[in-house]
Amino acid sequence: MTYKVAYIIGSLSSNSINRKLVGAMIADAPADLEFVEADFSKLPLYSPDYDADYPQIATDFKKILEDADAVLIATPEYDRSIPGGLKNAIDWFGRPWGSNPIGGKPVYVVGASMGSVGAAIGQIATRQTLEFFNPLLMTQPEVYMKMSHEDIGEDGRFIDAATQGFVKSAIEAFADYIRKHA
Repeated sequence: MTYKVAYIIGSLSSNSINRKLVGAMIADAPADLEFVEADFSKLPLYSPDYDADYPQIATDFKKILEDADAVLIATPEYDRSIPGGLKNAIDWFGRPWGSNPIGGKPVYVVGASMGSVGAAIGQIATRQTLEFFNPLLMTQPEVYMKMSHEDIGEDGRFIDAATQGFVKSAIEAFADYIRKHA
């Protein structure tokens, strides 16, 4: 069986290190995981005014999450919290009221930043926000990494073999979690 994993990159940066982190995870992911990005970068700022005429771009975003068996979210930490763009995406997928494309699904929040705490607090804020939707949050192993663009090689993997081994073990643990709960 193949499991579809929607992934969300919490940063709007075109050169996001969290995108590189997810790429390194996907590079060594088990073959039974199929990945599709749930891109929120073009969503307008959420307002209840949209509920009466829900935009197609938001419908398409939610459909990716609805069709997925699991969700991987890679988030940086902005000012000790969740990035605004990611919070906006969460607001969109929770609307109109009662919508819940991640309820009961395995969800794994990981992240990286150039700062010394490696997005740990941003992940806590993200998990806290997601708890409202009652997902099956996988909390171990924690992946909060201090990293830079120079840590990733041409092949999309971490240059340091031990670091790549760690992210490989993390995505393998998520695959096991998905197999048990999807």
